[in-house]
Amino acid sequence: MPRLRTSAEWIIYFRANNAAWEHIPWERGAEISLDAVLPLLRSLQAWQLGETSEARRLKAAARRHAEATGDLDFITAMDLFILEEQRHGESIGRWLDAVGAERIRRDWGDSLFRLFRHARPDIEVWTTVVVVIEVLAVVYYSSVRRAIPSPLLKAVCGQILRDEIPHLEFQSERLARIYRGRSAWRMRLTSAIQHALFAGITLVVWMAHRRMFVAGGHSFATYWRQASQQMRLARLRMRTETTRRATTQRELKAEPPSRLEGWLH
Repeated sequence: MPRLRTSAEWIIYFRANNAAWEHIPWERGAEISLDAVLPLLRSLQAWQLGETSEARRLKAAARRHAEATGDLDFITAMDLFILEEQRHGESIGRWLDAVGAERIRRDWGDSLFRLFRHARPDIEVWTTVVVVIEVLAVVYYSSVRRAIPSPLLKAVCGQILRDEIPHLEFQSERLARIYRGRSAWRMRLTSAIQHALFAGITLVVWMAHRRMFVAGGHSFATYWRQASQQMRLARLRMRTETTRRATTQRELKAEPPSRLEGWLH
């Protein structure tokens, strides 16, 4: 299995990635009318809202975890991760500005996820939910690229997609560290809870953004299949030597999570 990177290594990655962000041609404008995107606008507005959280509770949970484990670099690494997510939200927000749409301040889906995450401010719960959201973000932004013929938005989504796979790796590797030393029965329970969270969140996101996914060429079956594929790859990175679960030849041949061929079109 791939080596788990240290928090210090992730800090180096996030800082380098921030400096290497590709130029987004904001000067060209949206190159599409507001009326043309109106049927899909609410979905983008809601997703943009979800990307702009200040993440105060997540930062607090990360700090408690870092202090408990002695991995103080994790605090900085998490801060840099959150900054990238906020940058994604700001980029979608700038596109909304360019097309003449407002940025909303409230959405039922966003409120539901915040309520759930706040119910138990534990780093494992937070990270598990973030992994599922990152998985669905890969499917979502690839759908947006196909659904809305705006060169500016395609450029924004392309950059976001290039960030999302490393984000998945960062969070999945943290869960792998948390799972170290966990007994077999506790791992079975953890896996069951994780599958339930994935199913619940994936269904809620489909209900909230079905119109965007369908416009991007998805049926529920293809949406579920692609989300499940990405989640399976994330789970491979969560495995540690203590999970005592055999890795099959099929899994070893699976496309590594750092690859994005098939999504950036």
